[in-house]
Amino acid sequence: MSADGVRQRNGKNGDVEFEVEPVVKLKRNVGIISGTSFIVGSIIGSGIFISPKGVLTETGSVGLSLIVWGASGVLSLLGALSYAELGTLIPKSGAEYSYFLEATLPVIAYLFSWTRTIVLQPSGVAIICMTFASYMTTFFEYCGSPVPPEKLIAVLAIFTLCIINCYDTSWAAYVQVFFTAAKLIAIAIIVIGGFVKLGQGGHVELQDGFKGTTDSPSRIALSFYDAMWAYDGWNTLNFLTEELKDPFKNLPRANVFGVTLVTIVYILTNISYLAVLGADGLLASSAVAVDWGKEMLGSAYIIMPIAVLFSTFGAANGLCYSSGRMVYAAARECHLPEVLSFVHVKRYTPLPSVIVTCVIAVLMVIPADIGSLIDFFSFAAWLFYGMAVSCVLVLRIRRPDAHRPIKVFILIPIIFALCSIYLVLAPIIQDPRLEFLYAFLFIIGGLLFYIPFVVYKLDRGCFDKVTIFLQLACEIAPSPYVPDDLN
Repeated sequence: MSADGVRQRNGKNGDVEFEVEPVVKLKRNVGIISGTSFIVGSIIGSGIFISPKGVLTETGSVGLSLIVWGASGVLSLLGALSYAELGTLIPKSGAEYSYFLEATLPVIAYLFSWTRTIVLQPSGVAIICMTFASYMTTFFEYCGSPVPPEKLIAVLAIFTLCIINCYDTSWAAYVQVFFTAAKLIAIAIIVIGGFVKLGQGGHVELQDGFKGTTDSPSRIALSFYDAMWAYDGWNTLNFLTEELKDPFKNLPRANVFGVTLVTIVYILTNISYLAVLGADGLLASSAVAVDWGKEMLGSAYIIMPIAVLFSTFGAANGLCYSSGRMVYAAARECHLPEVLSFVHVKRYTPLPSVIVTCVIAVLMVIPADIGSLIDFFSFAAWLFYGMAVSCVLVLRIRRPDAHRPIKVFILIPIIFALCSIYLVLAPIIQDPRLEFLYAFLFIIGGLLFYIPFVVYKLDRGCFDKVTIFLQLACEIAPSPYVPDDLN
């Protein structure tokens, strides 16, 4: 059978006949509601329960901290709009990887897939699941039961996510919708509690305004780092464009709806934190949502750890879903082992790529501290974000006549790219460390595999037997990219 599913055979009269067989490919199971849920669910993880303290610390004032939260939402929206143009112009799964492949040299796409596959996304899944595990242990303590090791809980959570995402894309979408709705209900409690406190005079805590505002550009940049970490995930839907129903309409709509909703929620949640705890209470808190619950809900504060559990599990599911699609897209272009681009013949899920992502995530749970590992590579994420949005400008020049269902105002990608440069350079200027050099060397180190295996295609045949074995054992088949008629 050829890549497009057409097979030639001899007919009864000796004539050549052709028959079309179904192509094994990803199914379009993600609609506008589930798509928006993927964005909201991926963004709202543990960040809103951790980052407010860091943002307030760096900005030095209540007023500037709220401005940073709002500006971070606007920056995310600019990125989402730019990605909407890219995603409808290049309707392939893989997000940044596919855009780099079309607009720049393939080596840039490879280095992105190398960095994100090995470190950024698996470690993100690991950290979110470890946060999930740390809050899960509070229930064992509350019930007086023996507390299991946090890492064991984290590993079980990763395995659960792996099973869900390997079994059916619809399952993963349903899980995302449920946990997104659950976490929004929990955050709605915080927002409503904030309005109640404001009605009781809590607005006094907000009257300090811009008192104590920092005048350091570097500290303001670091505050954006804290806030933008909480917004990370705004590009999730672009990783699964091939599974999105009517992507020309639903991709931009879901991006705008999702990011706008999160921005409003984040600002109102921070106002609630400040109204209930005050600036000093927020800075002194190690678990702001729990302390807020103790202040406003009394003995019912246990609701807040439940909210964090829903929030983190939903975010981990969205990240696991998108991570597998990036590996799938890179493997389809032979930038990773080709078997990782295969799809289950019955479930139509990218089973090998999801499993690889989860296995690496489990391995990253084992070390005592992986938070420092993420810090080493945090600037790399914004480096690639800025480069990806710059692809809008590159493709406007290289493919000026291409059909663009969405065409954003040219200043949008320019502003985002400039902000990305600032966010990459500011922490290095503020606190230059060897870790940044190590991260750069790791990214470039991907060339050690790219040159022999991708450029010169050395020893590729030696993996054929392994590929055949995995095909038979896992019931997977190649999944060539076949464009849909979306017009």
